[in-house]
Amino acid sequence: MKHLFEAMRPRHCIKNFFIFLPVIFGGKLFDPETVLKAAAAFFLFSMVAGASYLFNDIIDFKNDKKHPVKRFRAIASGKVSVKDAAALALELLAVSLPVSFLLNHLFGWVVLGYLAFNVLYSKILKDAVIIDVFSIAGFFFLRILAGSVVAGVEMSHWIIFMVVLLALFLGFNKRWEELRLLNSEAGNHRKVLSKYNAYFIDQMTAVITSSIVVVYMLYTVDTRTVQEFGTKNLIYTIPFVYYGIFRYLYIGHKIMKGGDPVKMLLSDKLMQLNILLWLLAVISVIYFGL
Repeated sequence: MKHLFEAMRPRHCIKNFFIFLPVIFGGKLFDPETVLKAAAAFFLFSMVAGASYLFNDIIDFKNDKKHPVKRFRAIASGKVSVKDAAALALELLAVSLPVSFLLNHLFGWVVLGYLAFNVLYSKILKDAVIIDVFSIAGFFFLRILAGSVVAGVEMSHWIIFMVVLLALFLGFNKRWEELRLLNSEAGNHRKVLSKYNAYFIDQMTAVITSSIVVVYMLYTVDTRTVQEFGTKNLIYTIPFVYYGIFRYLYIGHKIMKGGDPVKMLLSDKLMQLNILLWLLAVISVIYFGL
């Protein structure tokens, strides 16, 4: 049972906390009904994501056996059989999909879309250069969309742009780390890696890094934002965004712990503190007008 749970990669559920962004920025953080719906959406989305990870690992387990890190995953290492993993994935979907439609029919369609997109990514898109990283951004967009639907909030287009750009940033940095880790064997493990090189990824990262900060700055001074929150003080949260981006690059390129944003977040205290301070600053401005 422990290994089956491990195969679902539960730590990656952190990504699904993006569902709560529409709740926070939509001014509904202290609305119990909305928060409960968002929490339910988080758990349902995590179940579907867990099933997707199981299917992906079943498809990739032969290649994962050759990977210096992924070979320790539950399926690749043999701790969990393909049969048991497939059965668990089907059980998760049998429960989560119907309940998702009961929670909110639009949310159900978003979840179903996420699942279909995962299949398309695993079969085709993950081998298409650049499109593979755009697909990662698409998964984050669906998380934001899921939160918006459940919370009944129309998210600012600036926030959507920023989340998509952030996902692109994480995706390209993940490819950079895979190239560094696998060296000449990169293309043998994942076909698309043979089409990347460190210089190209560094150029993409430089463009995206600037874009993330600019888009967030534009959001804080946008007319709709100022009118909705009644203050311009959201600009004081910008330094936390700067620091988070720079800290991520520092860890990935200097300390060489990049590639897995979840692992990095769970292991770096300063990154955790920065995110907490950013959240507190955002909540203080939006809900208390500070």
